[in-house]
Amino acid sequence: MNKVILMGRLTRDPEVRYSQGENATAVARYTLAVDRRFRRDNDQQTADFINCVAFGRSGEFAEKYFHKGIKIVVTGRIQTGSYTNQEGQKVYTTDVVVEEQEFAESKAASDQSSGGFRPAARPEPSAAAGDGFMNIPDGIDEELPFN
Repeated sequence: MNKVILMGRLTRDPEVRYSQGENATAVARYTLAVDRRFRRDNDQQTADFINCVAFGRSGEFAEKYFHKGIKIVVTGRIQTGSYTNQEGQKVYTTDVVVEEQEFAESKAASDQSSGGFRPAARPEPSAAAGDGFMNIPDGIDEELPFN
């Protein structure tokens, strides 16, 4: 069985490309920083950086909603491969092919951790009436939908 479940933060915005042809398919690539539970004595690295690839609708979803710093959960399978680079050296690859992906925290929590935009605080109600309600001038009662 080849099944992977990861939770981590995106290290950068997904890189999305579309296949050529009549039925163009989205291919999104992103890297997850996944925290390690334990730190080895001489190991300074506390996270692993896992390359993920999402195809089709999952790729389109990643393009639209994922950005650097958000925390997501991914399930998928490990796929290995190799290619020869321009210098003639064989390069081995390991990717997680995404089957499912979802947000692992609320948008507000994600914005705080990634330094994103946060809306301004809601203004306090006017203290003019003293009870939090707006004063309605006399003579306007007839125009209100309730009495």
